[in-house]
Amino acid sequence: MISLENLALFLRIVEKSGLAAAGRELGLSPATVSERLAALERQVGAALLVRTTRAVRPTEEGRLLADGARRLLAEADELESRVRHGVEHLSGHIRLSAAEDIGTRCIVPVVDAFLDEHPQVSVDLHLSDGYVDVVGQGMDFAVRYGELADSGLKARSLGGNRKVVCASPAYVAAHGAPAHPLDLAGHECLLIRFGDQVGQEWGFRVAGEDIKVMVRGRRIANDGALVRRWCLEGRGIAYKSIRDVRRDLAEGRLVELLADYARPGGSGLHIVYPGAHAQPRRVRLLIERIADYFSSEEALPAEGGAAERGL
Repeated sequence: MISLENLALFLRIVEKSGLAAAGRELGLSPATVSERLAALERQVGAALLVRTTRAVRPTEEGRLLADGARRLLAEADELESRVRHGVEHLSGHIRLSAAEDIGTRCIVPVVDAFLDEHPQVSVDLHLSDGYVDVVGQGMDFAVRYGELADSGLKARSLGGNRKVVCASPAYVAAHGAPAHPLDLAGHECLLIRFGDQVGQEWGFRVAGEDIKVMVRGRRIANDGALVRRWCLEGRGIAYKSIRDVRRDLAEGRLVELLADYARPGGSGLHIVYPGAHAQPRRVRLLIERIADYFSSEEALPAEGGAAERGL
C-alpha cells in the first residue's frame, strides 16, 4: 500500500515542479527525495515524472496519482482533525487565490475574521491578477472573474459584475470627459496586464451593439490595486470592476464616465475549486463565509444610484 507520506512528497514535487524545491520545503535531502520517488514508481509500476533541464512535469499516470493524492490527503487530514479535536474544532492549512483588488478589500477581512475564530487554521493567500492554475499550484480554491474555462474545476457564483470606466474629478477637470467611447483615443488610459496579455480592449454597447475599443496608456501594471491608486491620483482613466470602485464612486473620489455606453452584466465573480476531491471542512466553511460576505449588501454594488447609470 502506498504511504501517505510518499503521496504527500510526490504531490509537493508536482506542485513545485521540481524535486529539490519539494525537498527543501519538506526538509528532505535531494538523495532522500530521489530514493522515495524511485520507490514510489516501482510500487505503482509506472514512470510518474518527465524530467527536463528546467523542471519536471507529471506523466499521464503521474497526473492521475496526483489527483488521487489530493483527495486522499485531504480526507486523511480532515479525519485526523475530527478525531483529534472534534468536529467543531478546525485545524489545518488552506491555500487560496484571488485578484489583487478584491482580494485585498474583501477576501482579506473575511480571512482575518476566520483565523481569529479558528486559531489552529493557517491560510496561504495568493493575490494575483494573472491566471492561476488552481489544480497545478495546489490551491484549495480561487476567487475569479469571468467564465469557467478549466474543465476539471467546479464553480460557485458570487453574483454578477460589470466593468466601469472611471476617473478622478481632478483628471476630468484637467482633461475633460470623453463623450463617446471612441474619444478614449485622446485620453491617457491605465492598463492592467493579465499574464502575457494587456487589457487594451475595453467593451461598450453603442446603438444596441457590443463593441470593443482599443485604448492606449503609458502606465501598465499587473496589480489592479495599483491601477486603482493611479486612477484616484488623477493619472488617467481606468476600466475597473464595479466591485473594486463602488465606494470610490459613491463617495466622490471617482466619477463614472461613458455610463450611457456601459455593457450590462459583465463577467461574473465565482469561487472555483477542484472537482475531483472532497474538500476539508475548514475549506468548506471558509468558502461559505466568503459567499455570505458577497451576498450581503456591504459587498454588492448599489443599484440605481448615480454611479450605476447604464445598468
